[in-house]
Amino acid sequence: MNTNLLIPGVALAIGLGVGFGVGKSGSGPSGESAASEANLRTRAGERSGNTPSARDKKARSVEEIYQKPGQSNRIQGLLDFYSNLSADQFASEAEKLDALPFNERILASVLLFGKWAEVDPTAAMAFTDTMGFAGAFVRPTVLQGWASTDPVNAAKYYANNPAQFAMMNMMGSRGGRGMGGQGAAGIIAGEWAKQDPADAMDWASGLKNNKGDAMTAVITQVAKTDPSKAAEMVGGMDPEEQGGAYEMIARQWGAKSFAEASAWANGLPEDQRGAAMSAAIEGLAQNDPESAASEISKMTDADARRDAVPTVARNYARADVRGSMDWLNSLDDDGAKRDSMREVMPIWAASDGAAALDFIKNQSAPEVKDRAAESYIWSNRTSKPAELAEVAAMITDKGERSRATGIVAARWMQEDKDGATQFINGSDAINDDVKERLLSGRPMWGGDRRGRGRD
Repeated sequence: MNTNLLIPGVALAIGLGVGFGVGKSGSGPSGESAASEANLRTRAGERSGNTPSARDKKARSVEEIYQKPGQSNRIQGLLDFYSNLSADQFASEAEKLDALPFNERILASVLLFGKWAEVDPTAAMAFTDTMGFAGAFVRPTVLQGWASTDPVNAAKYYANNPAQFAMMNMMGSRGGRGMGGQGAAGIIAGEWAKQDPADAMDWASGLKNNKGDAMTAVITQVAKTDPSKAAEMVGGMDPEEQGGAYEMIARQWGAKSFAEASAWANGLPEDQRGAAMSAAIEGLAQNDPESAASEISKMTDADARRDAVPTVARNYARADVRGSMDWLNSLDDDGAKRDSMREVMPIWAASDGAAALDFIKNQSAPEVKDRAAESYIWSNRTSKPAELAEVAAMITDKGERSRATGIVAARWMQEDKDGATQFINGSDAINDDVKERLLSGRPMWGGDRRGRGRD
């Protein structure tokens, strides 16, 4: 299975605070290419000093694999271990996942269920029904593993068991801008399109529910190699479903040829034009953020412009953080500036904390100042807690100031308990409940160490 599928599933699982990885995106169904990539990483690790014997010894359990030095060795070990399981062994290995620490459980579960889906997808899917709430977050991994090798039967199973995928479909995100995961129909269609775009589109266009998600997934896949062909396919979609597809095409096309993408976007219906142009500029920003910043100034659709600014600012900041901030300051849109702070401020705080702090102090727009200060506090790793407390005090919004102050206090407790205790007791920004939690060594929010599921 493809190890490039790991990251989105891990990120969403951590964000939701549940037990297993969910959702995958990446390239191709080939297991051989992923294994060779992992092997290359393993060899690189060995050249840098890892012990070959730790990798070469055949592991007899997941616990043993996690004793190996080097994360690439562990990934390869898990791939090898799960690849050698017989179909009736996967369930017993899945039951053992609960005993692993959270970070180890995430990695192992994505690899296990992805491989199980290639060997016996119906058994893997049935097992998710025994997992309680976590099963809903494993199901996308199983479905995509299945569709990556056998999309026809994955599609039949989806059609025959629609209720099993209801939660996934509710989380679907057509436009690509939100944090929602891809719905079940989109997962199948996207994987199918990697193998046969025409058949995938025929299937997607015949769906009664979630047709837009599925067709957009096919079009998105085609747009990676041929955006003009993808653009022709949008005409078969219902008009109300076309917006997300236009954006996905524009983003892919903008990264390849912004001139072609912008000419196409400007020819779209007026109600779709602004969002498509915004997405095309985001694509341009991947390779030439300074030019993308220049293109934003030409946009007349204020909402579409605001959508594009944070992405452009982030890409700009990676190459020239001060240039990015100077560009943001030149914009007459405090909302766009505010939205960009979480993208740019962490980069600036890491590279030039003093300049970043000066920006916060001199910022006149309250909403921009608050978000910049909050992002600075969250990302700063070098300033002393007392200094960060001063930054938190600059935040004008009461709720945001309280949260930021609590974060500072929690970090302070880790570094200097006596100093933090004095600060917490004397702070007016932290409410009494949070104070009590911090002073007793508990997390700011939830996690009372009383066992799973207790209030």
